[in-house]
Amino acid sequence: VLKVIGAGYLIYLGIKLFRAGGTLKAEPRLDAVSSAKMMAHAWLVTALNPKSITFFVAFLPQFLDRHADFWTQMLIFEVTFLALAFANAFGYALIAARARNVVRNPKAIRIFNRTGGTLLVGAGIATVAMRSGN
Repeated sequence: VLKVIGAGYLIYLGIKLFRAGGTLKAEPRLDAVSSAKMMAHAWLVTALNPKSITFFVAFLPQFLDRHADFWTQMLIFEVTFLALAFANAFGYALIAARARNVVRNPKAIRIFNRTGGTLLVGAGIATVAMRSGN
């Protein structure tokens, strides 16, 4: 029963998205936040992410040399990681800046909505069609 309800909801969302117009209804934020505050928040969220902490605890010890200075090695690893993370974030920012004009285009929005709607309807149909493992 729950599977059928979920599938019906997916199909409903798909039809609603497919029929959506080609305009964005997003309004600019009025509560402007400083860049420094955004960066501090992003850093805090990233630094306290349990997945990141687990990754470093599991990954880094494999590359540490017991006979070398621990803090020097950690500094090298951290600088390397931060440089790669910065390059990654910068790349995403460039892609987002270029994609901004595409996403604002009503024709592109209509294509995105129809594609997404079709995929949601397909997922709903596939959910109903799939047999349970019982």
